[in-house]
Amino acid sequence: MAEEEPKPDEAGGPEVEAPAPSLEEQLHAAQAQAAQLKDQFLRALADAENARRRAQREREDSNKYAIAGFAKEMVAVADNLRRALDSIPAEARETDENLRNLAAGVELTERQLAAVFERFAIRRVEPWGEKFDSNLHQAMLEVPGTGQPAGTVVQVLQAGYVLNDRLLRPALVGIAKAEPVAPAPDDAAPEGPGEPGHRVDTVA
Repeated sequence: MAEEEPKPDEAGGPEVEAPAPSLEEQLHAAQAQAAQLKDQFLRALADAENARRRAQREREDSNKYAIAGFAKEMVAVADNLRRALDSIPAEARETDENLRNLAAGVELTERQLAAVFERFAIRRVEPWGEKFDSNLHQAMLEVPGTGQPAGTVVQVLQAGYVLNDRLLRPALVGIAKAEPVAPAPDDAAPEGPGEPGHRVDTVA
């Protein structure tokens, strides 16, 4: 029985097996694969670390600002206590013992509330004389003729409040208006003919 002839390849010749990769080529391929796997591992590790830090920041923010809603309501209580005190004339305190005792009780309550605010990092913002800051203040009007640089807070219509470093309520303020610049005096013009102090010679 005759032996089978080797099958010709597409070019018409016998099939030729591809040479096996050398040890050096195998080493380079293994090193490339190892570098790729290392890069993927480092990326996954960095993603996991970023996720951990984000979760930690969110927990910290939640702890720092959990009372923000409650604090906004309480600053209105502080406003009302201050309005109550401002509504009592100083003369009435001197002459009316009941009003004097009432004012003393309201002042005590106001101090206790201020101590609670301080304990929970709630800070009152009353920026008299400060430069206007749109992050903390809301300008309600411009006040002319103050003698202060333009943009300086010269009135505080309502105090603002900050919880840690987050604004609870902006301070409502009046700011100094820019004063018009006075025109510079003109240089003295030379006197013309016929003006006082100018001699005019006539020809006979």
